[in-house]
Amino acid sequence: MKSILAFLAFLCAFPAAAAKPLDVYFVDVEGGQATLFVSPSGQSMLVDTGWAGFNNRDADRIAAVAKLAGIKQIDYLVTTHYHSDHVGGVPQLSAKLPIRNFVDHGALLEPAQEKLYSAYTAVRDSGKHIEAKPGETIPIKGIDVKVLSAAGNEITSALPGAGQPNPYCKDPQARPVDTTENARSLGTLITYGKFRIIDLGDLTWNKEYELVCPNNKVGTVDVYLVTHHGMNMSSHPAIVDALHPRVAIMNNGARKGGTPEAWTTIHDAPGIQDIWQLHYAVAGGSKTNAAEELIANPSEEGDKGNWLKLSAQPDGVFTVTNGRTGFSKTYKP
Repeated sequence: MKSILAFLAFLCAFPAAAAKPLDVYFVDVEGGQATLFVSPSGQSMLVDTGWAGFNNRDADRIAAVAKLAGIKQIDYLVTTHYHSDHVGGVPQLSAKLPIRNFVDHGALLEPAQEKLYSAYTAVRDSGKHIEAKPGETIPIKGIDVKVLSAAGNEITSALPGAGQPNPYCKDPQARPVDTTENARSLGTLITYGKFRIIDLGDLTWNKEYELVCPNNKVGTVDVYLVTHHGMNMSSHPAIVDALHPRVAIMNNGARKGGTPEAWTTIHDAPGIQDIWQLHYAVAGGSKTNAAEELIANPSEEGDKGNWLKLSAQPDGVFTVTNGRTGFSKTYKP
């Protein structure tokens, strides 16, 4: 008995190994989206691929971040919708990294994007295609990736723990129906233990409202990846306030997104601690931009494509790091 107790005491003398983090890299694709998730299991999920052209600029930046993260392939490529700043880079990226599974919302219904869609599907046919539906889960080991919206549809039942009346639904401020791909964005909620981050692509105003009103079907999150790059046709106050994020990360460009209206809505949301930005937003001027230490690319001149990185633990603690300076800030529940 003494020997067993001694052995247990010996084991207790060593701290338990820390859980592997969920790492998320926000790649600068100049006002588009390319967000790389690296699960604690080692599997990868890339949400969107930025633009085509620009001498392979966006594909090169994604590949560089993937190398930094130790990723040699994309296990799941999630294409939120078929606009050039989200799906344009697929052919160029596929020449640099193997892509195993292609996840999207299905058929294109915006004729103006037919050329982009054809270029994407030509690559998509080389792997496994998953047409995502609201309520389904993208099967990435180590994290839970729940589809909230796709092809203009949204979850009809509240997620576990959600579904309460949303007090921020007082004024819908409805706008004209959006018939573009933006309103068909594939939106996801990514959960790792107690940590939650939401990415709704470019989902627009009316669809955001429907997702959380009259009842909030999503619940709260720790991090809000700002919808539609911080353009003023998204970030309805009813959803931003209901999500109650501690941190917002804006994948804006210098001259795309980061509008004063969206920035102010987020800045004034209950519970928000910080807004991090991929770029200084020219539209925001001195009043509606984050502090320089929270901006990856603070100048329109000499932009080197600096990234932001988030590392989250299952207890809800997470750290955001500015790739330009190495500055980090940790947020606790």
